[in-house]
Amino acid sequence: MIRVSESAGFCPGVRRAAEATEALADREKEGVYTLGELIHNRVYTEGLSARGVGILTPEEVPALLRARGENPTTVIIRTHGIPKEEEATLRRLEKEFPAFRLVDMTCPYVKRLQKIAEENTGEDTFFLLYADPNHPEAKGVISYAKGEKAMFSSPEELKALDFKGKIPILCSQTTQNLGEFKKIKKILKNLYTNAIFFDTICSVTEKRQEEAVRIAAVSDAMIVIGGHNSSNTQKLYDLCRAVGPDTVRIETAGDVFPDFGKVHQNIGITAGASTPRAIITEVFNAMTAQENNFATMLEESLTTLHTGDIVKGTVYAVNDAEIYLDLGAKFTGIISKDQITDDASAKLSDMFKVGDEVEAFVIRVEDGKGVATLSKKRVDRDKNWVVLKEAFENGEAVEGVVNAVVKGGVTMDIAGNRVFVPASQTGIPKDGDMTVLVGTKQKVKIIEFDETKKKAIASIKVILNEEKKEREAAIWASLEVGQHFMGTVKNLVPYGAFVDIGGIDGMVHNSELSWKRIKHPSQVVSVGQQIDVFIKELDPEKKRISLGYKTQENDMWFQFTQKYHVGDVVPAKIVSLMPFGAFAEVYPDVDGLIHISRISINRVNSPADVLSVGQVVNVKITEIDDENRRLALSIRALEEEARREEEAKARAEEKAARLAEEEEERKKEEEERADMAPYIVGSI
Repeated sequence: MIRVSESAGFCPGVRRAAEATEALADREKEGVYTLGELIHNRVYTEGLSARGVGILTPEEVPALLRARGENPTTVIIRTHGIPKEEEATLRRLEKEFPAFRLVDMTCPYVKRLQKIAEENTGEDTFFLLYADPNHPEAKGVISYAKGEKAMFSSPEELKALDFKGKIPILCSQTTQNLGEFKKIKKILKNLYTNAIFFDTICSVTEKRQEEAVRIAAVSDAMIVIGGHNSSNTQKLYDLCRAVGPDTVRIETAGDVFPDFGKVHQNIGITAGASTPRAIITEVFNAMTAQENNFATMLEESLTTLHTGDIVKGTVYAVNDAEIYLDLGAKFTGIISKDQITDDASAKLSDMFKVGDEVEAFVIRVEDGKGVATLSKKRVDRDKNWVVLKEAFENGEAVEGVVNAVVKGGVTMDIAGNRVFVPASQTGIPKDGDMTVLVGTKQKVKIIEFDETKKKAIASIKVILNEEKKEREAAIWASLEVGQHFMGTVKNLVPYGAFVDIGGIDGMVHNSELSWKRIKHPSQVVSVGQQIDVFIKELDPEKKRISLGYKTQENDMWFQFTQKYHVGDVVPAKIVSLMPFGAFAEVYPDVDGLIHISRISINRVNSPADVLSVGQVVNVKITEIDDENRRLALSIRALEEEARREEEAKARAEEKAARLAEEEEERKKEEEERADMAPYIVGSI
């Protein structure tokens, strides 16, 4: 029997990088390069080279760009990432050379690790990275850490480090052994109570390692496929070898010795994250061929039959009541219709043709007649039951069809066996309609198995939870502070709104929903409404996301202060009256206070004596308190200005009248002198 790990081969991050690189190679035809090997797999790297994809070091990029001039050049950052300084240099070159494009294919889990190193380190910390110091991922990650830092690959190396009184910050290379990392965390926690830990091993890596160990535990031999320089493949090999079976590490099917599949009856196959599916399939087919050849030789060596044996035969005759099999040697096998199917209307001539190969269980052997009575139903039932047993023991998912709603749950047909799924495990809410599942294909995990009673109980909910967890892990790995999402309001609580940002929920606090004080989020948003939000804070450990909604663009106070200033006169609508004054709206959602002393130049006993709600009056802005978002307004200032203007006008008019009167007197005197002038001369 050959078992292949479900999570063997390309992980999502590697698959994403491979597909993007292959697409670029096909589209651009030339001028596509990777910084080092895209993934640690010789066969795949040779395949990319055949498609025209070159390999560079960061130091070679400037010379290449100068040589290529205006010819388009694409350089791909591989899944392991690169040091911070190198990326900064390449980004500068991208601005300098218009034909150059840098494509970042760093795995999201590695990106998250780089971000943790950058944001959680400083002068008071000592960053620790459990890693292979020579691995490109480790070299890249350590460059992001600030302050003291070190890489180590064993507990002994960790214990030898001097942290100089600083806070230890522990992370792991994403492909490290999960079990070893847990031991290291325990050691560090015992040594330093103030140590801070981040779980940075990729969840896909965790699952692959766990599956590999489970399969190794029930196998005679394990085949681990991956590049010779692949770190995560080496971890898989070490884990499988520790379990006990004969374990080999190979790069291609040609590396397995010819009789491996004959020597071992139960073979497990797993593969590192950098192994293409085609290579895994090639190895599986090679092992299957060896297994089949051995089984054929063994079967041909048998010349006798016994009750309880499982045999294979070739159909040489069919009628409505039974079929006849050539079992080889001296026996003919006969299978009656009732040992083939429970369907009375079934026609054996439609089900079988001469030459078909049939597997059956031996019920009775009549050596004298050379006849064996067989049962196909027994083999089908037992064979398919083994599928469920293996799935239960290995924790593997199986697929089947929901065929009926019964008391307490639903039943499924899985590989010909009836399996019960309790209502609580269907994934349907309590008292929900389970008939929506009937006729649908569902993946399940067997959660209870009784071999003697041939009874199995399964769960759809476990699969749904695992898939949700994987989706959430992928989403968390891609989240960054400042990212914007068009989210959907999912639920309202007194202190804020929960918003779905694509498979995961974040919280927008009331203080982030509006620039003004609100009592309940329903004053701003409603369930089902789509809103543009951005990430303010992330707490991956507690799985909490704080979202922001209010921005300067929707801040009425900001808009108001950009348009108006102290001394400006604006129309204001009275919105409320208080004993000490009146509140007036001068801009949408922006209110100011007209203190009772600023309502009129005359004494006012109560604001209600001279103002009313809804009344629109002109006010002068006398104070803008930006920090506390308070606005002081005055009607009195305008009245005082009007009075001053009237008084100035009256003074001006009085002065003009006086000047006119004086001018009139002057003219009169001049006229009198002119009249008297002759007389005055004569007397002289």
